[in-house]
Amino acid sequence: MRILGQTGLEVSELCLGTGTFGGKGIYKRSGEVTQNGANEIVAMAMDAGINFFDTAEIYSEGLAEEILGSALAGRRKDAILITKVAPDYACEAAKGGGLSRKRIIDGCERSLKRLRTDYIDVYEIHVFDPETPLEETIDALDSLVRQGKVRYTGCSNFSGWQIMKSLAVSDAHEWARFRTLEAKYSLMTRELENELIPVCLDQGVGIVVFSPLYGGFLSGKYARDLEWPVGTRFPSASDTGRYPLVQEKLFTVVDELRRIAVSRETTVPHVALNYLLRKPGVSSLIIGVRDTRQLADNLNATDWELTPDEVAALDRVSEPPGLYPYSDQKIRLNTKT
Repeated sequence: MRILGQTGLEVSELCLGTGTFGGKGIYKRSGEVTQNGANEIVAMAMDAGINFFDTAEIYSEGLAEEILGSALAGRRKDAILITKVAPDYACEAAKGGGLSRKRIIDGCERSLKRLRTDYIDVYEIHVFDPETPLEETIDALDSLVRQGKVRYTGCSNFSGWQIMKSLAVSDAHEWARFRTLEAKYSLMTRELENELIPVCLDQGVGIVVFSPLYGGFLSGKYARDLEWPVGTRFPSASDTGRYPLVQEKLFTVVDELRRIAVSRETTVPHVALNYLLRKPGVSSLIIGVRDTRQLADNLNATDWELTPDEVAALDRVSEPPGLYPYSDQKIRLNTKT
């Protein structure tokens, strides 16, 4: 268990994601977990100590929220829920424009109904809306907190300046601050180390990681000595959707993951997940599974720790290209120390 940012909430190091629940629309590629399947997965997760669950109104057009709400029937008080609201350009099911007061309050009411609950633990903005003034968006979120319908607020897919501006608006008006950032982070996507992790550490925002296995590319199924797997969400190396792929870098990272996995008598995905849990600011990792077998495979990723030398070895093989001004700042810091 870890404390979620500065909330005081204790959450499990693994958070069960529901992008695989429902299988409607663009999320069909992620998975088609039915209600019965979700009931089994959620029960196994909670019995194993997972108390943290992530969903969103856009996952399978709201069906994922419905399935999760039903799966948690009778155990809601033992669960901590994240769900997210998005502007209409990011959510076809959204009616009412950007992140206006109307959009946020209506979206929250619909999510509460689908989740079969009277409060949401963490309500996040799914993506930044450049059209609506932040004051209106954050004021609406604060209203939900004051009404008791939302316990904490957060954001997802924000840049560093967007988080800082949001926090400044909250502080100026004494409105509820963002307590979480949900962000993509893995050995293949380490860009948030440039700015987002320092911002979150400075401001006490807990990081909830999504895609920690980079869409499954760090699961061990993809390696230089293996044929492209059949039955995954990516039919070929040229069709990887939101997961740009440089195969040589991927294979180099997987080679090192496999080396460590063999020496530790564990698995490639366990090492990839454990690596992120050694990083500062990380509160929890969202894992998406299609069945209880996949869930069981991931449950043992948190009961051990990589050594500093192993983390450093993975840092070296996964180092992203240097970007200005971060690369210059890193050089100067290293020179100073």
